[in-house]
Amino acid sequence: MKYSKIGSFIVLAVVLMVLMVACSGYNESTKGTVKNAETETPSNNVRVVASEKGEITIPSNPSKVIGLSVVYPEFLQALGVTPIAVQNYHADFPSYLQEAFKDVQKMGIAETPDFEMILAAEPDLIIAPAWWSDKDYDQLTKIAPTVLLPQRDDWRDELKDIGKVLNKEDVADKVIQDLVDQEAAAKAKLDTLVGDETVMYMMIMPKAVVLYGENIDRGSFIHKTLGLKPIANFPQAEQSLSISLEKLPEYNPDHLIVQLDDENNEVIQQSYKDMLNSALWKNMKAVQNNQVYMMGGKEWFSLGMSPLANSYAIDAVLKAFESNEK
Repeated sequence: MKYSKIGSFIVLAVVLMVLMVACSGYNESTKGTVKNAETETPSNNVRVVASEKGEITIPSNPSKVIGLSVVYPEFLQALGVTPIAVQNYHADFPSYLQEAFKDVQKMGIAETPDFEMILAAEPDLIIAPAWWSDKDYDQLTKIAPTVLLPQRDDWRDELKDIGKVLNKEDVADKVIQDLVDQEAAAKAKLDTLVGDETVMYMMIMPKAVVLYGENIDRGSFIHKTLGLKPIANFPQAEQSLSISLEKLPEYNPDHLIVQLDDENNEVIQQSYKDMLNSALWKNMKAVQNNQVYMMGGKEWFSLGMSPLANSYAIDAVLKAFESNEK
């Protein structure tokens, strides 16, 4: 059977319209993915990563990242990614973060994060530990792709988890190894400087003095990581001791590392001044030999939880003991 020219044109037009619609549908459905005959895989613009909530699609190269909790921003910075906004415990950043974080938005710290400030920062990725942010997950995912990571006992595993999310596993490994090398070099140097002389690490609280032993993170850093000899009469079963000023002379080390629990607390400041003016303090061996070393409080806040804090503390301790080199 023959078709008229007009009929042929109509048929051709219909075929072309069908093809155009099909192509348009294909382009729209494949946006962000690359299709093959069997599966769909992420394009170069996105990646799929594991989280405590299952697999999450995130940007391949996120440029505006927020790490929730106090320590996650430090992990990000260690990996070379400066966060755009942070939850901060202290009003000022520790000195080792001040330059890097000079343009970073402070959101304060609270049980519930400030969702409005997070939204205003326009992140393209949020990373947080599940123990800290699981309750806020639904709210956070409305703002940006949110990756919740498992709780870890060792900060190194946390760093590796974040490194995997950001495709920076090699950077995480280097950060860890660099710190190992720094610790070893500092331990060797301190052994030369201090030898078998005893060292005690103490914190000034509002109504007491706290001494840290080698079985708690801070004390372990001093005595195990850096190899500084603890006093002989510190109870081995205790992690720390809370004592009055009158008891302090019973623990009479060759060297004292001292911190204020809160440098801006007036009660603590007064307690510290009273201690400095007391005969008990002035008669201690470390005081008489000018072997007392003050360390910044907020700089050590994340000690044992962050490679940046650990690295800073190693340098600070080494510098303090080198200043008294005889």
